[in-house]
Amino acid sequence: MRITIRDHERGILFKDGNYRGNLKPGKHFIIPFSQTKVEILDITKPFYIAGYHLDMFLQDADLCSELAIIDVADKEIAFHYVNDKFQVVLNTGKYAFWTPLEKHTFTVVTISDPEIHDHIDKDLLAIPQLKPYCGVYDIEPHMKGILFFNNILQRTLEPGRHYFWLGFSKIDITKVDMRKREIEINGQEIMTEDKIPIRFNFVCQYKITDALKVVVEVKDYEQQLYILLQLILREYVGTRKLDDLLKMKQEIAAYVLKALQEKGPNYGVEFLFAGVKDIILPGEIKDILNTVLIAEKKALANVITRREETASTRSLLNTAKLMEENQTLFRLKELEFLEKICDKIGHISLTGNSSLLEQLNSLLAIKNS
Repeated sequence: MRITIRDHERGILFKDGNYRGNLKPGKHFIIPFSQTKVEILDITKPFYIAGYHLDMFLQDADLCSELAIIDVADKEIAFHYVNDKFQVVLNTGKYAFWTPLEKHTFTVVTISDPEIHDHIDKDLLAIPQLKPYCGVYDIEPHMKGILFFNNILQRTLEPGRHYFWLGFSKIDITKVDMRKREIEINGQEIMTEDKIPIRFNFVCQYKITDALKVVVEVKDYEQQLYILLQLILREYVGTRKLDDLLKMKQEIAAYVLKALQEKGPNYGVEFLFAGVKDIILPGEIKDILNTVLIAEKKALANVITRREETASTRSLLNTAKLMEENQTLFRLKELEFLEKICDKIGHISLTGNSSLLEQLNSLLAIKNS
């Protein structure tokens, strides 16, 4: 019986069910009824014969010379390339591929270690075939990530896309927002040195500088920062009297900010700004202060009035002295007042013996004529 093997084929010869050889392209003659069988395989496809273990064929050196063998162990996967082009991901197992027409190469990686090393092409990690094996984690531009394998701290992840092997390790990433934040204290009641309870509305601004410290070393860091701000504010206000506090709003903010900046590195943060929004007084204290303010303003108004009166009197005195010393100036002043009178009154009758009155009658008589 004649069998023809074409160029893209190979014949696997069996006799009595046992492997006996590899038939190359060409014509071959088989004795009929001799329990001989030929399995023709397409060498563009993986080497596989149902019902037979691959190791049985690999004892043939001639056959092995035409096969690329890859044995993928447990906790490993292999990237299969054909003519340097990625084809498929191979799971645990032994595989054989024909090499006469195509070049087969492999990259074996151990996925028991979650880290993906640099020799792996990162562009391949996003393909659907790798989804069961590879986890994709995105860190936003304003974030940093703290990486844990099996609850063991590894490192800080910078913004970007990160890949890790799945399946044999628990992978956790805690994201930390690195943008500026605010802490507000609203209606915080604090006793001053003179035993007056006042309420504060206070705000401060900060940003995280050490994401690792915030996640690993500080529990509920926002609550701890809030308590720290409360204590510093109480420490300052408790040693000042009410009048001083009302005059020193800027000094309060400067003191609190400096104290926060000294403590900030212990919490992995940097404080940028602090300020007093409001100081709220008890009702009765507010009434007293309003009364004091009104009294102060009235006293100030009286002082100003007296000062103006004194200045006016002083000016009149100086004018009188000048007119006494200079008769011409005196006469000019008389004429000035006379002009003002004449502008407003049409006829004036005066009696008396002073020269001024006589001149005034004379001038009025001339004006009426």
